[in-house]
Amino acid sequence: MTTSKKTKFANIFALDRDGKSSLQEQLRRKIVDAIALGQLIAGARLPSSRTLSNDLGVSRNTVNAVYERLIADGHLVSRARSGIYVREERHWPNSVRKITGPSAKPDDVQWRVRITAAPNEETLPQYSPDWDKYPFPLLDGPFDKSLFPVAEWREASRRALAVAEVETWIQGAGDADDVMLVDEIRRKILPLRGINAGADQILVTTGAQQALYLVIELLVREGLAIGVEEPSTPEIRALLARRRPHIVYFDVDANGMGIDERLQECDIVFTSPGRQRPTGATMSGDRRDALIAFAQSDGKIVVEDDFQWEAGFAASDSPPLRGSSGGQSVIYAATLAQPLASAVRLGVLVAPAPVIRAARSLRRITTRQPALSTQRTFAHMLALGHYTSAMRRVEQKFADRMIALRDALNYYFPSRASVLPTQIGATAWTTVHDLHHTQTLAKAAETRGALIEPADGYFATSTPQGVLRLGVTGIEEHRIRDGVAAVAMAFHETAGPAVPDTSEIIDGGKLKKALSGASFLCKTVYGDPCTISLNRDGSMRGRAGFANEDSDHGSWWIDGDFWCRQWREWAYGEIGRYRVGLQGDQIFWFHPDGRLIDQAIIVRGGDFNATTKHKP
Repeated sequence: MTTSKKTKFANIFALDRDGKSSLQEQLRRKIVDAIALGQLIAGARLPSSRTLSNDLGVSRNTVNAVYERLIADGHLVSRARSGIYVREERHWPNSVRKITGPSAKPDDVQWRVRITAAPNEETLPQYSPDWDKYPFPLLDGPFDKSLFPVAEWREASRRALAVAEVETWIQGAGDADDVMLVDEIRRKILPLRGINAGADQILVTTGAQQALYLVIELLVREGLAIGVEEPSTPEIRALLARRRPHIVYFDVDANGMGIDERLQECDIVFTSPGRQRPTGATMSGDRRDALIAFAQSDGKIVVEDDFQWEAGFAASDSPPLRGSSGGQSVIYAATLAQPLASAVRLGVLVAPAPVIRAARSLRRITTRQPALSTQRTFAHMLALGHYTSAMRRVEQKFADRMIALRDALNYYFPSRASVLPTQIGATAWTTVHDLHHTQTLAKAAETRGALIEPADGYFATSTPQGVLRLGVTGIEEHRIRDGVAAVAMAFHETAGPAVPDTSEIIDGGKLKKALSGASFLCKTVYGDPCTISLNRDGSMRGRAGFANEDSDHGSWWIDGDFWCRQWREWAYGEIGRYRVGLQGDQIFWFHPDGRLIDQAIIVRGGDFNATTKHKP
C-alpha cells in the first residue's frame, strides 16, 4: 500500500487541532488569508475536496462546507465540470496603481513642521498595550476581563440582531441617535442621578471625552477665562489649548475643587465634582452651591464631567450638579459603562436644546453618531436590567479591591505614604513621602511586575513630589497585596532606608519595661486616627476610625532584642518582628535590615478612646 504525496496546500492550510477554533473555521480563515496575502492569486484553482481532505486529515464534508460558504461570500467561484477557483476581481489601470501606494521618499520633517495641533503625548496617560500581561497592574483605566458581563452582552446582541431590529437600525437615522437608547437613558439612567431631560436635550457620544470635545469646540474661544481644576486630566487641557483661552487653575483638596474670588472672573468652569478627575475627591456642599449659583449667572457656564458615576459611586451622597436644585443650566457629560468600554464606548451629553442641536451638527461633520447597532445593543442591556446588575457587581468588586489596596498600603507604607481621603471608588491618590522621582520608582516597580502611574502629567503648574495615582480596575483582589509589596521593595531600592540618626535603639533587656502599659497614637495612610494599647500581660488592643468603627486584639512579646506582635485580623494576622527606637515622645519600629517601618507618639497611662487601624 502506498501513501499519496501531499500537495503544497497541506502547508498553506495547516490546521491546529489543539486550537480554540473549529477545524472548519480555521480552514475558512486560512483560505481567506491566502487570498488576501497573494498566496492564492485571482483565478487560481483550489484542490478538490477529496484531495484537500486527504492533505489535511479532515473529513470531506468539512472541506465542502468551507468551499460552499466561501462561494456564497464571493471569495470563490465554482465552474461546472472544472473545479473551484479564486474569484477574479476587476483590475485597476496601472496608472491608478502607481499613485495609491506610499511615497517613495517620505519626509517626516515636512510633516512635523506642518502639524500644528498635536497634543504633547508625553503628558498624556499611556499604558503598555500588554498591561494585562503584568502580574500587578495597579492602574486606573484599563479593565480586567472578569468585569465584562459576557452572557448579558451576548443576549443583548442577539436581540439587537433579530431581523426586525436590524431593519430598524440598518437604514440609518440621519443624525439621530437610536430612539430606544435615548428613551432608556432618559427614563432609567439619568433619573437615578436626579436628572430630568427631554430627548432634545440628550446626545449620545463615544464617551465623555467626545462630549467634552464638542462642548469646547462650540463654546470656548480665544481670550475667554476658563476655570479648570488643578490637577486635571491632560486631555482636557490639550483640548482647551487648541482654542487658546485664558486658563484659571483652582487647586483641588480633599473637598474637591477650591472656590475663591477668581471664580467670578471666569466665563466657563470645567469640573468633576462627584469624583474629581484624577484625585477621586468629592466636592463639599458649600462649593457645589457656589458653582450652581455661578451657573445661574448671566453669561456663565459650568461643564460637569460626572466621572465614574456609572458604577454608582457616591450616588446617594453626591448627586451631580445637573441633578441638584438650580442645576438645570449645567452642561453634563458622562461615560456609560466604562468597564464595558471595549465593546460599548458610549457616553452622554445633557445640555439645553440649542447646545445639543449645535453639538449634533458638529458631530455630523466629524465622527457621526456612534454605530446604531452598538446603541441598540446597549439599549437592550438597559431594558433587560443587565446594565444595572453588571454595574452593581463592578461596584462591589471595586469596593473590595480598594479595601485590599488601602490595607496593603497601610502595611507596607505605614509611615511613608498618605492617601487622599475619598469615598470608595477605584483610585487611590497617594503621596509617598521622601520620594523625589516618581518615574524612577515606576520603572523600578515595573521590573518587579508592578505597573503604577506617576501623577506628574496631571499637573499644569507645579508638580508636588512623590504623588502616585494607584488604581484597581485591572487587577484582581488577591493580587493587590503582592503588587503593593513589589512597589515597596522598589521604593526601598530607589529611596533607601529612612533611619533617624538621633533615635535610640532599645535592647531586649529594656524593651518590656519601656513598652508595658504604653499606648501609641498615630494615623493610617488614609488619614484615620489610631490608638494601640499594650497591656502588661502581653495582650494588646487597637481601635481605628473617627468613631472607633474598627478594632482588633492581639498579642505582643519580646524575642531577644526584637519586639514582636500579632493581630487577629489586622496586618493580615501575620507575626511582625521589629527593632524599636525611642526619641523623646516618639517611638520607631525598624525592619531587621534597618529600614524604618513606622513611627508613632508614645503615651503612658490613661484611657485612650482615639482610633486606629494603623498596624505597626
